[in-house]
Amino acid sequence: MMLALGLLLLALLGAPLFIVIASGALAGFSSADIDLMVMAIEIYRLAEMPVLVAIPLFTFAGFLLGESRAPQRLVNLSHALLGWLPGGLAIVALATCALFTAFTGASGVTIVALGALLYPALKQAGYAEHFNLGLITSSGSLGLLFAPSLPLILYGVVAQQLGLNTPVSIDDLFIAGILPGLLMLALLSIWSMMQRPQAVIEAEKNHVPVKQALRDAAWEIPLPFVVLGGIYSGYFAVSEAAAVTAIYVFVVEVLIHREIRLSRLPGLIRESMVLVGGILIILGVSLASTNYMIDAGIPQQLFETVRQYIDNKWTFLIALNIFLLALGMMLDIFSALVIIVPIILPIAIGYGIHPVHLGIVFLANMQLGYFTPPVGMNLFIASYRFNKPVMVLYRATIPFFLILLGAVLIITYWPALSLGLLGIE
Repeated sequence: MMLALGLLLLALLGAPLFIVIASGALAGFSSADIDLMVMAIEIYRLAEMPVLVAIPLFTFAGFLLGESRAPQRLVNLSHALLGWLPGGLAIVALATCALFTAFTGASGVTIVALGALLYPALKQAGYAEHFNLGLITSSGSLGLLFAPSLPLILYGVVAQQLGLNTPVSIDDLFIAGILPGLLMLALLSIWSMMQRPQAVIEAEKNHVPVKQALRDAAWEIPLPFVVLGGIYSGYFAVSEAAAVTAIYVFVVEVLIHREIRLSRLPGLIRESMVLVGGILIILGVSLASTNYMIDAGIPQQLFETVRQYIDNKWTFLIALNIFLLALGMMLDIFSALVIIVPIILPIAIGYGIHPVHLGIVFLANMQLGYFTPPVGMNLFIASYRFNKPVMVLYRATIPFFLILLGAVLIITYWPALSLGLLGIE
């Protein structure tokens, strides 16, 4: 109890998250008379994982894409190809945000980078103000289930370190996220098609013809096919795909388009690696903490406690949904993955839930939590980006929240949606 109070006090005093986690792990190891060198051993073991290389490489590629004019070209291309559909521009916004978030791994970046392009376009097209704000705020996190999403990779890394009897492959997670991600996109697209713009698209004078849009985005178009095709076909390992992505994006945006000056590269590398460093140090100390909890039998004790109140996996899943929605409001997705997954994954397996299915459920809920009132992170980012009161964003996102909540429930209670393409029953 004293340890828990001490850790809580550290957190309230503003200590970095990795300090709080490391302090708890070190105190636990010390009380069990285990050599504290185990912490360094765990961090070294993490550094030896080949797949870990993917995290900094994909992150750097995402930062390069965000700094270039690639978002503008993607919007123009999507509009040229889909703009003729009912609700076409809204569907363009959904598809572009999902693709951009998949490569950057951060929904806040998507809102900031694409909001300036999509919000005025939707407004000019005559869509209602609340619809525009709700669409961009909620679709900022849509790509988290699509490869090469950084949270998908991180879930796989954490799960692999737990030594589960059921292996968790990152390639399997990439495949498992396809249909659930498409379900979310489809439901929001149907809702968008039901909206009636109040005016003819005034921005058609700025509309880029299909040929020109294809020509402008000619270098970006192959990227998803090269990366995803390479991973899904088995031609690339995840770490190899990350290296190909980083090199390709560097060549295209820096050397071919020349939209990023060479003098800007050191700053971009520093910014992206600061993010990566924060994730990795939290991951390292969390895995050490996880090993202590496993040695102490804490997951098993938690499972036995939960079983006293919840006797089947379907009830457990609905309780998990509620817990993860609340967690998504309060904690960023990377911290949630490395802190919570090691605790809930053994419990979920005890209820017969496949770890790959749990990963998709976890990320789908966290994706929704990003804009769940009252403290979802995307609500405040959008409020700042569009200079709107946060209460306006609360109201604007309600329809999108309800639609995606329905999608999350389908994903949760229909495991075949995640596991069907893997041939897992």
